[in-house]
Amino acid sequence: MDLSKILSIAGKPGLHKMISQSKSGLIVESLLDGRRIPAFSHERISSLEEISIFTELDDVPLKEVLKSIYKKEDGKKTISHKSSANELKALMLEILPDYDEERVYVSDIKKLISWYNLLVEKELIDLEENTNEEEKSTEEEEASTEQ
Repeated sequence: MDLSKILSIAGKPGLHKMISQSKSGLIVESLLDGRRIPAFSHERISSLEEISIFTELDDVPLKEVLKSIYKKEDGKKTISHKSSANELKALMLEILPDYDEERVYVSDIKKLISWYNLLVEKELIDLEENTNEEEKSTEEEEASTEQ
């Protein structure tokens, strides 16, 4: 699952996929409606690869949290982001029991859930790719210890 080209742009709903670069920014395609629009360098643009969730100990990359939801839901959509605050918090406790309840707001959980459901709908979450990456890194570690 490569989240480096999936972007969140402040002030624009949903997620966007980076298509190409231009002189003044990026050309992105909305995952909601497929429209291509420019995203300028002065806008707050975040790659999902760079985002993490606060926990009591360390920050957990968004990729790991999405994997947890994917495994819990067997690759299907989860509850709606419009569910009650209690339901959203309960889900968050299931997938990331040590998340920092003071710094992770209900609005953050809503955004996480809506992003997850959108990524599942567009079939952009793939655990097989991660398994192959883990196998390669394990093989590389074994090869380096043998030398």
